[in-house]
Amino acid sequence: MNLSLYLKERQALVEEALCASIGDGRVPAKLAEAMAYSLNAGGKRLRPILVIAGAEAVGGNAAQVLPAAVALEMIHTFSLIHDDLPAMDDDSLRRGKPTNHVVYGEAHAILAGDGLLAEAFAVFADAAHFPDVDPAILVRVIHDVAQATGPRGMTGGQVIDMEATGTAQTEATLERLHAHKTGRLITVSVITGARLAGATHNQCAALTRYGDDIGLAFQIADDILDIEGNQEELGKDIGSDAAQGKSTYPTVIGMAASKKRARALVEKAIDALSTFEDSADPLRALARYVVDRKK
Repeated sequence: MNLSLYLKERQALVEEALCASIGDGRVPAKLAEAMAYSLNAGGKRLRPILVIAGAEAVGGNAAQVLPAAVALEMIHTFSLIHDDLPAMDDDSLRRGKPTNHVVYGEAHAILAGDGLLAEAFAVFADAAHFPDVDPAILVRVIHDVAQATGPRGMTGGQVIDMEATGTAQTEATLERLHAHKTGRLITVSVITGARLAGATHNQCAALTRYGDDIGLAFQIADDILDIEGNQEELGKDIGSDAAQGKSTYPTVIGMAASKKRARALVEKAIDALSTFEDSADPLRALARYVVDRKK
């Protein structure tokens, strides 16, 4: 399949929906501006595209799950805003633009992140967005997303990351960190799209294995790009992990072994889709993309 065309078409759908999602006149103007600044700053849009691809893999389509795709990108953007704060990673560049707190100040950046997180769950909880979905399935989706976002997922991973900074990590502890901080949101993106499109239990189980594997592969690729990447292409500072004393896959197991591990995870992820038809080809292509990307 033509992944470049697929990404272009799905990104266009996502961007249009994102632009319409903030600023309905009831949000304080500066808060709406700060939320929109980071939400509309571009990026790969991997998580919302995984929502769409997850739905397509089980016979659904983008229209069925576009609100969920928007909500997942809101959650991802919230995490980036907070991750960049001086109290966290203290980054000044994100997606090629000054980070939110650099432009709007720390207080507005914190509140912009809070606003996006709350808005995401408001989108999920609006049954009008998902008229053909059983309410019990929608509740399950909301539960899964909350788990992936909260202390058992991404937020917990952030804490593990902070506590590990400056200390040597083993590969096992590094994998646990990344499974929470990065992997859970990637996995739940795929599963959200699939569930909303009517996936079976077995399909969800296979897609969970797929998501877990590409989530870890994605983070290993990020670790590699933090050393070998180009700042202009990445749109963020290079070498920040080393500067902050963070353990990464290249520092723990070496660069060559990291690349080999990422490739092996991609093949494992693709194997998990063996029972799916051609409709899962976008997921197969996206698995390879997460380690081949330059940004």
